[in-house]
Amino acid sequence: MKIVYYPDQQTVNEAMQVDDPLLVLIKHDLNEILICNIDDAGEHHILLRKLNIHENDIDKYFRIIVNNDGADWTFVCPAEYKKITDRVKRIERFYADGIKAIRKALDKLHYNVDINIPQRYRRHIDIFKE
Repeated sequence: MKIVYYPDQQTVNEAMQVDDPLLVLIKHDLNEILICNIDDAGEHHILLRKLNIHENDIDKYFRIIVNNDGADWTFVCPAEYKKITDRVKRIERFYADGIKAIRKALDKLHYNVDINIPQRYRRHIDIFKE
């Protein structure tokens, strides 16, 4: 996993030392992690833009906000994820892949925290109860 820091590694490391929240994007293929202090971009799509990545590429990434309190996952499963047409199977696969990828990224970034899906993103999780 290649890590791309915005604006640079020193700035991100300083944010980590004071436990500022970080925006993190983890590419679905696990080849890349994009990371910055939340104050330097504000939102994931803005981080992409600042890194000269088209913001429509956001669906190629798992999106989290992390600090030592936990990792909040912006759980939005793209309709074309892995070309799985069955909605339930697609969401189940996205969830399983996301947990694995996010855990791997968190370990690489030295965060031993829980992965949380905030209530506003849980509408997809409710599908597992059906």
